[in-house]
Amino acid sequence: MKNTLSISFSIIGIGGLISAILFSFSACNHAANNFASHDNNNVSIIIQPYNDMPKEYTQFVYSELGKVYSNLKINKPIAMPHTTWYEPKARYRADSLIRILSRSAGDNTVIIGLTTKDISHTNSNIVDYGIMGLGFCPGKACIVSTFRLRKKNVKVQLYKIAIHELGHTQGLPHCADTTCYMRDAEGKNHTQYLNAFCVSCKHKLENRGWHF
Repeated sequence: MKNTLSISFSIIGIGGLISAILFSFSACNHAANNFASHDNNNVSIIIQPYNDMPKEYTQFVYSELGKVYSNLKINKPIAMPHTTWYEPKARYRADSLIRILSRSAGDNTVIIGLTTKDISHTNSNIVDYGIMGLGFCPGKACIVSTFRLRKKNVKVQLYKIAIHELGHTQGLPHCADTTCYMRDAEGKNHTQYLNAFCVSCKHKLENRGWHF
């Protein structure tokens, strides 16, 4: 299967070269080798915080996800793998983190990593592209970071990024609805406008065991 990569929720940072300040929210990679078929109503979502993530943020994501999905678990915090560190930009590689998380996921398990550290991946001709989140579409793991979020309402922003990335793991592409969690921001951080999943995205998730 041909791989395609769709980047969303990019925002411009402050100062520095453009290659260092373009931020992406997520990626949707249609790669079969990143996905194991899920039993629609028997998927466990595991929240994997890293040691730097405040417990209150993890609990907030868990609480909010629990309103729309019942099969949840929080793992004990773990250290960021040193093999994912990218020294030239002092960041962690999101794609490498996802691959490591995926290896610990069972056939009916999706893992979402939570970190405060700066994360990145390769985007077209930009070797190291700073992002807020990354998820393969579909996939077994995703990763989100608070590093590039606005200072106000960080927990709410984190949850919206998390549910966006989880949506990708469930097979949802980007959505044209400007208030849907699956919106492609196309250069800006629009999290303040995201209210819920649209009818179409919601229906697809309901078929996978989500409840709204």
